[in-house]
Amino acid sequence: MNGKMKNEPLSKIESTQELYRGRQFTFVVEQVTHPNGVKTEMGIVRHPGSTVIVPIFEDGSMGLIRQYRHAVSAYIYEAPAGTMEPGEDPLVCAHREVEEETGYAAGEMVPLGKTYLLPAYSDELTYVYLARDLNKTSQELDSDEIIDVHRLPLEQVLAMITSGDIIDALSILAIYHAVRYLKIPSE
Repeated sequence: MNGKMKNEPLSKIESTQELYRGRQFTFVVEQVTHPNGVKTEMGIVRHPGSTVIVPIFEDGSMGLIRQYRHAVSAYIYEAPAGTMEPGEDPLVCAHREVEEETGYAAGEMVPLGKTYLLPAYSDELTYVYLARDLNKTSQELDSDEIIDVHRLPLEQVLAMITSGDIIDALSILAIYHAVRYLKIPSE
């Protein structure tokens, strides 16, 4: 269930103005009339979608990256993630991103769900995967990516969330999806 009920009225878009088109997303301003008749202006990030991947090694350790993020002026721990190319299958993106960012190819990719992180102002839908059967290849980072790969015991990763050392919401969500999946056998 995606939160929308059958035949539920939606807002009517009166006009759309593109203010920014970037490599990963577009920013638009829409004039809308909501189902209750209220007219308003909405700023929206239009995004092709993304994937986030939780790599799990044979010994049970988890692969995380520590990446520099200019928007927050900090290096933060994250699960590998990336933007889908327009029309790209999420599974293809997940395989590409985990290998590019960690230097490990996944023999198995388990879908764990999908999520909107910021639906108040973005249509980005993120697909969550668990990667297993990992084989060492090599990182292929974009020129603007500064990433170190860390292989950590699951208990340490959970402690890092509790202590605030991992504060990226998408990564925390993906890690908890993975933990739940690993503890509850699939039927």
